[in-house]
Order: sequence, then structure tokens, then C-alpha cells
Amino acid sequence: MGNNNRLLSLDVMRGITIAGMILVNNPGDWAHVYAPLAHAHWNGFTPTDMVFPFFMFMMGVSAYFSLRKYDFTWNNACVWKIVKRTVVIFFIGLALNGLSLAMFGGLEWERWRILGVLQRLALAYGVASFIAISIPHKYLLHTAISLLILHSALLLGTHSLELTPDSLVAVIDRAVLGESHLYRDVMADGTRIAFDPEGLLGIVSSVAHVLIGMWAGKMIISQRKNPGKIVINLFVYGCILLFCGLLLSYAVPINKKIWSSTFVLVTCGFGSLLLALLMYGIDIRKRTGWTRFFETFGVNPLYLYVQAELLARLVAYFGWGDVVMREVLTPLLGDYPASLAWALLFVLANWVPGHFLYKRHIYIKI
Repeated sequence: MGNNNRLLSLDVMRGITIAGMILVNNPGDWAHVYAPLAHAHWNGFTPTDMVFPFFMFMMGVSAYFSLRKYDFTWNNACVWKIVKRTVVIFFIGLALNGLSLAMFGGLEWERWRILGVLQRLALAYGVASFIAISIPHKYLLHTAISLLILHSALLLGTHSLELTPDSLVAVIDRAVLGESHLYRDVMADGTRIAFDPEGLLGIVSSVAHVLIGMWAGKMIISQRKNPGKIVINLFVYGCILLFCGLLLSYAVPINKKIWSSTFVLVTCGFGSLLLALLMYGIDIRKRTGWTRFFETFGVNPLYLYVQAELLARLVAYFGWGDVVMREVLTPLLGDYPASLAWALLFVLANWVPGHFLYKRHIYIKI
């Protein structure tokens, strides 16, 4: 662990994840995306499906470090921090949805999508954090497992493992939020339905996701004077989670859109293994020559994600991407390479102002 007990490997992993989220969200042409850079339509997963849950796992690790400063107690400072962070992140996500609506069709509340990536992160963080300051920490993993069992039971008991309007996922969102406020997804027969991949039911398993990350944070803190032991513990932890997720996938499919329990276990397993690998290479072996690019994204992750979302909307509104693709990249490289090249350039465009902040030690926190 580096200065101020800060893990450089955690910053780098956050940076890899944020850069990955920006990359897969901004291809030059959605019709020409390499398979590993596209989401699985329903069951299964691709490398792209890993980036969001990796960030959620690391949010749990970081939240454990952060709440430790308040001794995990219900004091005013701790509660205010959790509430403020939850509300601010949620409303930034809501505002981004509203901006898209305003730029591409008017700002009618009835068409405003309420949920989204940042909203899911905010709610999962908030609930998990309140759990963490309310129970003995030896029960963090027990609580996560209980939530995953509950989530799986609800899905299996209501036959809600398919993308249909009758899925409990869709039914709850329609009842609570209203159909017009939901994302539209496409069924196998091409029919578009109101089905939100960041829906309310998925908050149950997402809270478990954050708690699993918190347990990893607890392991790191408990062995902070022995980095080698931390790496071994994270590796074993990751292998167990991954094995359990793959084994149980025969009953509950690995599915990002319903944030299934097996999806949580598999992605947290891979996340723990990647963190162990990075800790070994960066924090123990001090192989840091390649990390600077990702550190830039890792120290200001939420800011740079929001910056990328704003820039993407501006580019789409003014049509700059279409011009560059049509006039430069596609004639020069061809359809698929051009689409990837645009995504890489977009990541770089967001890195430049982020690196300006990084070089000046400016960290935008909520």
C-alpha cells in the first residue's frame, strides 16, 4: 500500500474499468462493433459485460476504506456522507437522462427515464453503506449471500428469467415508476418492450455486489501489513466466487440485464482475481511503468465518466462523429476497425483533460 494507505492497484483497476466503460459505450458505428465489445443480448456475458460490475465491486472495496474513517458508526458525519453521495450520484444520472431527452426530442417528464447506470450505483452504494454501519462486519458476506438467495428465489418463483413484459423485473418497474419512464429493450421476436436493465429489483443483487466488494476491502485492511497475504486471500476469494457462480448458473443463468446472483458471483470473482493480479504486479513487484494512463481515469472515475457522457451527447447532437467516420476513418480503415478507432480516440479525448487534473493533483470527489 502506498502513501496514505492508498492502493495504486485499486486506482489502476478503477481506471481500466472507466476507460473500458467509455470505450464500449462510444463505438463509431453501433452496426459494426467487434463481438467482445458488445453486450450479450440476454444470458451469458462478454468482456464488455464485466466493466460495470467491476466498478461496482471496486466501489464496495473503496466504500469500506472510506467508512472505516468514521468507525462504521451512525454519527452525523458518516450518515451525511452516505446520503449526500447517494443523492448527488443519483441526480447526476437522472440529469444526464434529461439532457439526452432535451437534446433529441423535448423535455417532457412523461418520457424521462428515471433509472440508469449512475442511479444503480448510487442506490447500491447507499443501501450497502447503511448495512455496513448497522451490522457486525463478520456478517457482511452472510448478508450478501442472503440477498442473492432472495433475488434468485423471486426470479425463479415468478418464472422471471426471460425477457418478457410479464417478468417480475418489468412488472415492478411498471408499477412503481410507470412504463413511460423505463428503458425499451428488444425481445427475441423483435418486439420492443418496457424493460429496464437497471431496474428496481436488480438493486437487491446489486447491494449484495457492493457488500462482496466490502468484504474484499475488509480482507485488505485486516492484512494491510502483509501484501503477499492479501494477494493470496483475494485470489482464493475470487476462485471461490467464480466457481460458485459458474456452478449455480445451471439453475440461474448468468445475466447482466436482470443482475442475476450468478452474474454477481462470476463478475466479483473475476474482479477479485484481477485485483489480486494488479496488487501483485503493481504494489508488490512495483511494475508501474505502464500504469500512468489508467491512474488518470482511476483517481477521478465518476467525474471522467460523467464528462464522457456529456461529450458523447454533444458529439451526437452536432453530428461530429458521423462526419469523422464517413469522411476519414471508414474510407481509411474499413467498417469495424474504423468503429474501434473512433472509440479509442474518444477515450483519449477524455483522458487529456483528466490527465490535466491528475498532474495538478485535483481530485473531484462527491
